[in-house]
Amino acid sequence: MEALFIPLAIGPWQIVLIVIIVLLLFGGKKIPELMRGLGSGIKEFKDASKDDKSDKLEENK
Repeated sequence: MEALFIPLAIGPWQIVLIVIIVLLLFGGKKIPELMRGLGSGIKEFKDASKDDKSDKLEENK
């Protein structure tokens, strides 16, 4: 089981390596589109969680 342990500490070299791999896979032109999609997905998730919280508050009243 210890072989499956993955440390969560990511150093600067690992981040640089990840960025290079992403650039190689998607290219510079595709990355802004991916980030826009990621941002809109996060925004929708936050909006949905806010709606859920407000629904629960209304049910409790």
